[in-house]
Amino acid sequence: MQGFYSPTARCYVRFQDLPGSGVPVVFVHGLGCASSYEYPRVVADPMFTGKRAILLDLPGCGYSEKPQGYSYSISDQAKVVVELVVHLGLTRCYVYGHSMGGSISIEAAEQLGECLLGLVVSEPNFHPGGGFSSQQICHYSESEFVSTAWQQMVEQENSPWAGSLAVNAPWAVWRGASSLVSGSNWLTRFMALPVAKQLVFGEHSLPDNDFTTLQDAGIPTVVLPQCGHCMSWENPGALAGALAMFCR
Repeated sequence: MQGFYSPTARCYVRFQDLPGSGVPVVFVHGLGCASSYEYPRVVADPMFTGKRAILLDLPGCGYSEKPQGYSYSISDQAKVVVELVVHLGLTRCYVYGHSMGGSISIEAAEQLGECLLGLVVSEPNFHPGGGFSSQQICHYSESEFVSTAWQQMVEQENSPWAGSLAVNAPWAVWRGASSLVSGSNWLTRFMALPVAKQLVFGEHSLPDNDFTTLQDAGIPTVVLPQCGHCMSWENPGALAGALAMFCR
């Protein structure tokens, strides 16, 4: 585990730089998750073909520090992704973002310029309003969520998400969810990016209007079998193969 100081978050941000070949892939996780928790199984899969992988724990998540005075907004988290790329001195990279991490990665991609060779997002938040989890979280005020609802959510969750949610700062989870609900038109921003890009969905999450819109617009799309939104846990090999194919 390595780290760097983020001027944006004013804290130490930690990541794993897993050795491999070719242009590195930067992994950006979703709400209540951590790349150090979610993606080792994906990058260790033979289908990933031994590529270099950089697993970022966003501020407030996983092994990274969790300051209470930070916004945890989508835009600020995107700046942290860019800071990581600069810290590592990468002149070329791919970025993969899932769910909230997809929205963060779209905004990071707008700032990375020629360094970014391609962007893959899986089931990102494309519109204001948030998804099911962020809407449920924002049903509470921040103080209510931090004091009681977060612990209840951890205790009631029976998926692998519970493990990462339990070690994330509850204020980071709430503010990330709130930023998703406030939102932006990330769909339009994604379509406008002048880089190679791809949208990934699990078959259990379809049909989906945004998937159809991008497919009709000629943007490459991939459907992973035998999984839904939690594809990195439900079918890590399929996700590994899709990323390796895109990054060839």
